Amino acid sequence: MLVAPSILSADFGNLANEIKAICDGGCDLIHVDVMDGHFVPNMTIGPVVVNPVAKVATKPLDIHLMVEDNTFFVELFAPCKPLYISFHIESENHPHRLIQKIRDYGIKPAIVLNPHTPPEAIEYLLEDLDMVLLMSVNPGFGGQKFIPSVIEKAKKLKELINKRNPNCLIQVDGGVNDKNIHDLKEAGVDVVVAGSYVFGNSDYSKAIKSLQV
Repeated sequence: MLVAPSILSADFGNLANEIKAICDGGCDLIHVDVMDGHFVPNMTIGPVVVNPVAKVATKPLDIHLMVEDNTFFVELFAPCKPLYISFHIESENHPHRLIQKIRDYGIKPAIVLNPHTPPEAIEYLLEDLDMVLLMSVNPGFGGQKFIPSVIEKAKKLKELINKRNPNCLIQVDGGVNDKNIHDLKEAGVDVVVAGSYVFGNSDYSKAIKSLQV
């Protein structure tokens, strides 16, 4: 299991040291939540913060857009050179075009599904994707409780992926911890996002390793 700590839960007054700590602690990716205050009722960070994060980080960035104008934000964050940029299918009318735009930047495209959105909604996009992110909480805020139905949803998605694009990864974000990590693994999940579980632990390395099952 790959682990992507979400810096939404980090201490922003000490962000450079927080980034170094999770990289030294063995994380696989650094998850960056970008919110515009429109698609979700919260606002987070822009390139003025993410660029310095990218310079300090020794692990790749995984940028999750929770925005209405996906094209604008892809263009804004592409210079940060993340490994992945993911966008919500619920906020995009032309997903094929945006997937190609992300790939043209040399970045791996991913699509995000809110808890109520079925995997079948993106079945015919899977061949063009490198990853699908399943939200296991409603997007917008950290520290929420895990929605158990995402386990069955991940299993259904895995079946579609095996049929359409076996190389596509499944990522889950929201309420992930050492209590549900084995169920997620068995459901076919490849990557987990963990914010409060990692940054709320006194030992980042121990928390990260507990999820790398």
